[in-house]
Amino acid sequence: MNLLTPLEIEECLSRWKKQNPDPKPELSFTNAFTLLVAVVLSAQATDKSVNLATKDLFKIADSPEKMLELGQEKLIEYIKPVGLYKNKSKNIIELCKKLISDFDSKVPDSREELMTLPGVGRKTANVVLNVYFGKPTMPVDTHLLRVCPKTGLAEGKTPEEIEESLLKRIPQKYLKNAHHWILLHGRYVCTAKNPKCTECIIKDLCRHNEK
Repeated sequence: MNLLTPLEIEECLSRWKKQNPDPKPELSFTNAFTLLVAVVLSAQATDKSVNLATKDLFKIADSPEKMLELGQEKLIEYIKPVGLYKNKSKNIIELCKKLISDFDSKVPDSREELMTLPGVGRKTANVVLNVYFGKPTMPVDTHLLRVCPKTGLAEGKTPEEIEESLLKRIPQKYLKNAHHWILLHGRYVCTAKNPKCTECIIKDLCRHNEK
């Protein structure tokens, strides 16, 4: 595989930074807990659908205690449009119990502890660590899994392989925002169907265009 050189990676990231200096997640949240719940809900769902579901939910349940008080059946009423609501509602209720019993109702700031929570995998943990705690993690979703090998930013076929490759290749100064830039690039420009190559600001660097 023909990967981008370190200089080309620097150029890609500097262009994205110039275009969007302070990228923000598109999920709505008010604290670490609501971010965690939103990310759990976002599995196999759009951020837009999650935000619609949580707009009213987070007004009444923005802590583990309040979510438990709401209960699974009422929680389902809010999140049903998101999809996979039975499993997601169960996980959210169980993670609330564990947050209260094991973490004094606070969302932990380590990947290992976050991944002990029901419904929280490596990607979800990395999102919370990056977005809320400002840690240089690399959450790999379907966009990064597709875009990184295609452009030459990273190599690998699994989320873990892409994550490892990116962490080795992305300069430290860009790590906090890199996954946001790549995700947004995949969501709005380098789409799975009909990618907007003519509008792409890294089209001269992209390895896909060498074919």
